[in-house]
Amino acid sequence: MYKLSEFNLRKHFSIRSNPNSLMESSEEENDGVSGNHATKELIHLASNGAKFIDEVLNGQNECCLENFRMDKHVFYKLCDILQAKGLLRHTNRIKIEEQLGIFMFIIGHNLRTRAVQELFRYSGETISRHFNNVLNAIMSISLDLFQPPGSGVPSEIFEDPRFYPYFKDCVGVIDGIHVPVTVGVDEQGPFRNKNGLLSQNILAACSFDLKFQYVLAGWEGSATDLQVFNSAITRQNKLQVPEGKYYIVDSKYQNVPGFVAPYSSTPYYSKEFLSDYHPQDASELFNQRHSLLRHVIDRTFGILKARFPILMSAPSYPLQTQVKLVVAACALHNYIRREKPDDWLFKMYEEGSFPMEESQPPLEMEVPPKMDVETQTQPSVHTFDSEEIALASQLRDSIATEMWNDFIQ
Repeated sequence: MYKLSEFNLRKHFSIRSNPNSLMESSEEENDGVSGNHATKELIHLASNGAKFIDEVLNGQNECCLENFRMDKHVFYKLCDILQAKGLLRHTNRIKIEEQLGIFMFIIGHNLRTRAVQELFRYSGETISRHFNNVLNAIMSISLDLFQPPGSGVPSEIFEDPRFYPYFKDCVGVIDGIHVPVTVGVDEQGPFRNKNGLLSQNILAACSFDLKFQYVLAGWEGSATDLQVFNSAITRQNKLQVPEGKYYIVDSKYQNVPGFVAPYSSTPYYSKEFLSDYHPQDASELFNQRHSLLRHVIDRTFGILKARFPILMSAPSYPLQTQVKLVVAACALHNYIRREKPDDWLFKMYEEGSFPMEESQPPLEMEVPPKMDVETQTQPSVHTFDSEEIALASQLRDSIATEMWNDFIQ
């Protein structure tokens, strides 16, 4: 069985990044490899793209997981969906399975076009065209894969006495993440974040079953988290919070209607201390359990980055393509969770045993109803009046008080 892992591929190719190259350009054929070509062994094992796809899909399921980041039956079903909706079609040279395989191979191993050319034996123009066709096809079905929260109590809360009934109206968690970005020299200023790195600031809402409910991507790295949050709750396709429900957010956001933050005057302990620390009052107990609930978004981001490492680099694509990639990756994450809940990565992270990179901000990208993805720079500012803020504080206090009374008894 031929199995090409990211590690093995990088042994065969010396890959470099060229920030001036664009995926849509056939000039990409000259980028991605510094002098070296595939070894004779690799060329023999995968003399063309069709053969490589056949070997992966006809091999053991683990081979498909390694190369295309999902189980075989999940991969085939996605091909059927995209074909049935008329979003992808077989061509004389490349079947839909191969088109999707090229795309998944690139985002699942963070490869440049030239490295994929060596494997699939196609021109850079062909690789780029099918990459963008698949990306746009996944964007077209993304709205079907981002489900808003329901009216019921999440089972993860209902079945845990630490959280129920106190957080019975909580529908998920909101946080942000920074994703590296490549932009032209003249555009770099706004995208340079507080650490001096080029990034896009992304805001996401996730459910307690590790699915993304909302993603807003494309904000410049210099934008504050509150700017992005304001955009998410005021834009046309805004984040919807069901009546009487709320999301939990961390301390960089305000405690306002629909969004419950921890007490800022009380320590917000990191995960390592949560299980051993004995809270001294209601606010400490609230912050402790609030933090336990909030870590679901760390696990969700961890799965996303582990499955699609292209999000951890600055791919040399046009900015619009980089923004779409974030949304498409989140949509594929949800699709895999729906079709294969016990997927290997979900199983690994479900128990929360993997350390998260707390320095990484959350992903922000709004899922647009159309194919155009815009970068927002001037959000509408939504202000809450004093009565709304007071009511939000009363809600948090009532949760903390009820929780503390039960705890000390």
